[in-house]
Amino acid sequence: MDDIVKIMEENKEYVIVDVRTPDEYKEGHIPNAINIPNETINETVYNKLKDKNQLILIYCRSGSRSRQAAYKMQKLGYTNLVDFGGIINWKGKIEK
Repeated sequence: MDDIVKIMEENKEYVIVDVRTPDEYKEGHIPNAINIPNETINETVYNKLKDKNQLILIYCRSGSRSRQAAYKMQKLGYTNLVDFGGIINWKGKIEK
């Protein structure tokens, strides 16, 4: 997780994507994260993430869904993805 904090400090332009369910997202998420559930990631993800080259940080609860989401997004042409696993390992602030 320290690597992610460093990436966030060194980069001003990034998007944090929470790929958990909307209910999980509402229970608590990383500040400024947008919710795009893993099971909804398909060609329409472009409606929310227009720049396929921007830095996109992806997480879920434990790391499984974020890994799947990163794989799907890579197949859709996104080039700058960082899967940082699960929120259960996040030591920073949580927003509700």
